[in-house]
Amino acid sequence: MSVLMHACTLAVKILILPLHLVHLLGLYRFYKRVFPVLMYKISFSYNSKMNEKKRELFRELLRFSPRDGPLRLLEVGCGTGANFQHYPSGCKITCTDPNPHFKAYLQKSMDKNDHLVYENFVVAPGEDLRVVEDNSMDVVVCTLVLCSVKNTPKVIQEARRVLRAGGAFFFLEHVEADPSTWIYFFQHVFQPFMYYFGDGCETTRATWKHLEAAGFSDLQLRHFQAPVFSLIRPHIVGYGVK
Repeated sequence: MSVLMHACTLAVKILILPLHLVHLLGLYRFYKRVFPVLMYKISFSYNSKMNEKKRELFRELLRFSPRDGPLRLLEVGCGTGANFQHYPSGCKITCTDPNPHFKAYLQKSMDKNDHLVYENFVVAPGEDLRVVEDNSMDVVVCTLVLCSVKNTPKVIQEARRVLRAGGAFFFLEHVEADPSTWIYFFQHVFQPFMYYFGDGCETTRATWKHLEAAGFSDLQLRHFQAPVFSLIRPHIVGYGVK
């Protein structure tokens, strides 16, 4: 299967050569304006299918609330704010995303979820959160983000830096499938296309390995099959405590 997979992947790479050219010419930046529109529309379907999983995950947020004030939460790669509805009332939110064109759709989610207190929206990659102070957050949230960052260990390292002692890093991510499955085969074959369509998304990342190596004092991590498009069906969910 390995030879066939590599042959098919090469064929896909040849087919998307025009996309490589677009990227080299600097024209791909226009897609970054379109991408938030697509994500805003796709988020409704994903949230509907994943509603119960998100409710189950974010129900744990209150465990990390401080005794003397509201929960301080940083969402890395907030996108359109698709998680806001699951956050507890009075929670203080700081949002970051490297794509400034998400802001208009983020504002719609903010207006809709007025049970939260919005502190700031910062245009920044997850690998560089210097605008956020050390030990200043109770919780950091990352959902469908670690698939497209340039340096996964660095993002997790930054999350641990800004968390207070005993704070938690919450995650929900699609990951690489079991190598014995056809999903794994097609993830690798269509990865070159997914990279451009998903603005850097990689369906072939074993993200759980980085989480396991990050040095959390307690890591709650589960693999499951999400009821979504087959290439991103394998998921992990959970949280790690600093």
